[in-house]
Amino acid sequence: MRFLFKTSYDQDIALIQHNGQRFWYGLLALALLTAPLWSAEYLLSQMVFIAIYGIVGLGLMLLTGYTGQVSLGHAAFMGVGAYTHTLLVTAGWPFLLAIAAAAALSAAVGVVVGLPALRVRGIYLAIATMAFGFIVEEIAARWESVTGGNSGLQVPAPVIAGFRFDSTAALYYLCLAFAVAATFAVLNLLRSATGRAFIAIRDSEISAQSMGISLARYKTVAFAISAFMTGVAGALYAHQIRFITPEQFTILQSIELLLMIVIGGLGSIHGAFFGAAFIIVLPQFVSWFKDFLPAALANATGLKPVIFGLVMILVVLLEPYGIYGRWLKIRTYFQLFPLYRRGMFRRQKSFQKTERLK
Repeated sequence: MRFLFKTSYDQDIALIQHNGQRFWYGLLALALLTAPLWSAEYLLSQMVFIAIYGIVGLGLMLLTGYTGQVSLGHAAFMGVGAYTHTLLVTAGWPFLLAIAAAAALSAAVGVVVGLPALRVRGIYLAIATMAFGFIVEEIAARWESVTGGNSGLQVPAPVIAGFRFDSTAALYYLCLAFAVAATFAVLNLLRSATGRAFIAIRDSEISAQSMGISLARYKTVAFAISAFMTGVAGALYAHQIRFITPEQFTILQSIELLLMIVIGGLGSIHGAFFGAAFIIVLPQFVSWFKDFLPAALANATGLKPVIFGLVMILVVLLEPYGIYGRWLKIRTYFQLFPLYRRGMFRRQKSFQKTERLK
């Protein structure tokens, strides 16, 4: 059993709380840095996708998990980042400058899309962001002179300081660096006054406003930061698949991204990467699981969405805090054994009674 005694505010917001975290995170860092040495190329390519989807998950987690704003248009932000970055790199822009410009444009679009969040929320906000996703998809398909339409665009390999990231291992290290940087950025943001304002808005908008928090300002900032990170992920995604089309950034992709953070665990940084790993591993699991099914079921179309939906229903019913929530319970059980109680993770409703007056 571990006891943590904190005597200062700095200890409470420290990134590393105890030596156990130092050991396990250090071990994880070592495994990730040496992954090209012990993993096959296919596994390494899947880890690239996990890093990219993890960045998207961090951005969407910041918006939905920490600010409480539901978005069904994040695939469109990925598309804006992917197309903008591809066009700039093809035009001769340096990689880092092009990815910064693509992320900045995604953030600007995020501010525009976030404007409805100032007046609506919940299902109405989800519908507004979903409409934005449809608009971006149509623009990408119809503006053939710029986006290539349904024929798509070829994406060159990234080049930084003369080094060409054209191998799987090189691209893995590039995406890993961006994922680590995004993780530390979100962690530090959540420790700041802005991050605490996000959480206050999520828990109760009326209570947050009564404490002097500007809802309009912080909701817009949340959308901008989330879109910025998603735009970066979209640019990296374009380099990973080497070819982009409008079909890769549809509303179904947005729904999948939202389900990704729900299954991973809303309101947790770990949940973004757990959900990303789940999204990448699921197709492999479906391919393996087909061998144990009758031929009629194994050859049926739509098996992946059916399994995904079943998993989602089970998560909502049995573990609403997702994969990370289940891991917390397992870890706490061993830390507190034999004093663990099943009801210790039961939480009260987060909203205030005054919310019902709206």
